[in-house]
Amino acid sequence: MDLQQLRYVVAVAETRNFTRAAEQCFVVQSALSHRIAYLERELGVKLFARTSRRVELTPAGAAFLPAARQALEAAERAVAEASAAVGLVRGRLAVGVIPTAAAVDMPAVLQHFRQRHPEVRISLRVGGSDELTAQVAAGELDIAALGLPEGDRPRGVQVRELARDRLVAVVPPTHELAGRTRVSLDRLAEETFVDFPAHTPGRAQSDRAFAAAGLVRDVAFEVMAPDLLTRIVRQGLAMALLPSAVAGIAPDLSAIQVINGPRRVEYLVWSEFNPSPATHAFLASLDEVAHQPGQV
Repeated sequence: MDLQQLRYVVAVAETRNFTRAAEQCFVVQSALSHRIAYLERELGVKLFARTSRRVELTPAGAAFLPAARQALEAAERAVAEASAAVGLVRGRLAVGVIPTAAAVDMPAVLQHFRQRHPEVRISLRVGGSDELTAQVAAGELDIAALGLPEGDRPRGVQVRELARDRLVAVVPPTHELAGRTRVSLDRLAEETFVDFPAHTPGRAQSDRAFAAAGLVRDVAFEVMAPDLLTRIVRQGLAMALLPSAVAGIAPDLSAIQVINGPRRVEYLVWSEFNPSPATHAFLASLDEVAHQPGQV
């Protein structure tokens, strides 16, 4: 058994297609099929159930896959560590980011990082703060940018606070509140809202502020994507509470300061356990970009 065989198995498992797996591995399909068949004979079990139209993992294949992935990750980490010892950063970097991240100019940081470490392959994943924190803690992500209600702090990971922000009320220009500079939570409780899904950190920021004031509000729409959220506001269906930095990307909407309104804190988190050379290099790029004029 060799690492190439493991790569082929993982590729077929992920694509559920021998042709696409071969393309992903830059090998002809016949060679990939032959190597997997050889591995199956060597193991004495079938890893895949396949027909001309369908490919699925067998129970044996499902049991084999996690260890195969771990072996490949360990091999890639070994190469990355060896390269780092002589000043080269290689391997992979998995980055998570919430949809409303504003404290980090992620494209600028990635550009800086990529210019200095072109051998690193980067994957980006968008998700909620709780989900991304758990993935960093589990080693599925190397680093992530989060946003949490003030007073909460990520656990089980290394943490760097990036910024603090107040949420603002966002309404269409035709709304009766448009043009105001400030508004109370009592007045906002009369409105219909669009917000992030219940039980997510993005939603908790607003829910806690209203609960602390003894107020109940109507959240008629729940969405995860900020662009869809602002479109709902623009349509006049509801209003929203968004971080001020995020609200600024929709200049056609009116942003109003909220008296005693919600606050959030943005964090960068990474694994407490043996961060990869690529993770350390990304943190260095973040620091360098942050000190450039006009950058966070």
